[in-house]
Amino acid sequence: MLEYHVTASRIDAHAALAQCKNAKIDLDTDVDGRTDAFNPAQLLLAALAACMIKGIERAIPMIKFNLKGVEVRLHGVRQDNPPKMAAIEYEIVVDTDEDDRRLELLHTNVRKYGTIYNTIADATSLTGRVIRKPPE
Repeated sequence: MLEYHVTASRIDAHAALAQCKNAKIDLDTDVDGRTDAFNPAQLLLAALAACMIKGIERAIPMIKFNLKGVEVRLHGVRQDNPPKMAAIEYEIVVDTDEDDRRLELLHTNVRKYGTIYNTIADATSLTGRVIRKPPE
């Protein structure tokens, strides 16, 4: 089994700092919110997006998928009582000339092998689709 370690420390009433390896992330822990850092809900969505992109990076050499670029768009809905993410919707926009069947194969890999994807899917409604980036 893999293990992960992250530490986070309070800076003041407005911020905290998370660290792992040689990386640091400023955290929005201000009760009024900040515009220059991710709050916990946004971090969850960012972790999901990173999981999806990493899964795509792992899949493309195995399935010999021609990828020019990818963008993940997420929308989370938070309920107040009890506070939790009630639903997350996503759209994975893939810049490729692969056919629709291959796009769906890529999507299957994202859904099947994503650690964060599967964790979140077990905890809330997680729905989405893969689409082709329209030509410019």
